[in-house]
Amino acid sequence: MSPCTDVTIELDAFNIGKTNIVKSKALTFGGKALNVAIGVRRLGESCHATGVMYNDNGYMFENVLDKEGVPFTFVWNKGRARENYKFIDSRSMLTEVNDVGENVSPEKLEEVLATVRMLSARSSVTVLSGSLPRGVDPSYYAQLVRAVDKNSLKIVDTSGQRMFAALREGVDLVKPNIDELEDTIGKSIESKEDMLAGCRELIEQGAKRVLLSLGKKGAVITDGKESYFCKSLNVAVNSTVGAGDGMVAAAAVKLQQGAPLPAILRAGVAAGTATVMTVGQTSFTKEKYNELFSTLQVKQI
Repeated sequence: MSPCTDVTIELDAFNIGKTNIVKSKALTFGGKALNVAIGVRRLGESCHATGVMYNDNGYMFENVLDKEGVPFTFVWNKGRARENYKFIDSRSMLTEVNDVGENVSPEKLEEVLATVRMLSARSSVTVLSGSLPRGVDPSYYAQLVRAVDKNSLKIVDTSGQRMFAALREGVDLVKPNIDELEDTIGKSIESKEDMLAGCRELIEQGAKRVLLSLGKKGAVITDGKESYFCKSLNVAVNSTVGAGDGMVAAAAVKLQQGAPLPAILRAGVAAGTATVMTVGQTSFTKEKYNELFSTLQVKQI
């Protein structure tokens, strides 16, 4: 719903109030759900991207999706897509400055819902991911979930009131990270027990499964009855941008295949880890994904 241009800048150190020298800079065109679509395609599955796109620079997003082999149907709006800046220092510390973007009219929002109805009717999985355009109420996420065909599995990756709005309609899988979980439930996560209790809270609100990203530590998945942990491998981190989207892409493919919780978790961690190892891109290679998937271990908790 809110595509963006990401400018990722690497620095030796990010010094507030001082001049900083750029080591490297990468420009990518995406947005959470578009990144997921690219990840799904790289895993060899077919997909279709939709959402809001902008007249001034939308053609650059189309070029990227064309190159990746991802078909798309966008609702076009005036203005430019958001421009976000991500600063990464030598410790792999990420500092983000995110744009707010353009306003979108109620008519355009209705057009998006109609497009979701059409596309989800021929899709086995529908992923709803990311933020909303400026001024759009969080309850719009409930409308998006309701627009999804009843035969399509629903995955949601957002947080706060947007997450709760979606959960009220029932969702097959949600993928928060720790910060997003804290933001959504309004509680601090201090222990493994807090973490699982927070996941159960999302399940009580309407999620069938929670895939919780723990960053470089790995991830947890639970359906409220069984819970599993997968530790990430200690790898060289080129960029954390898009890692969560890679995780959602792999989880979506496994969910479509009817895989059990441990396989969904292992696939998600493999894709997320492969993404952070990939230079200059916001997605992973299938070769690196397969290599990691065969190595990772899952344990019940």
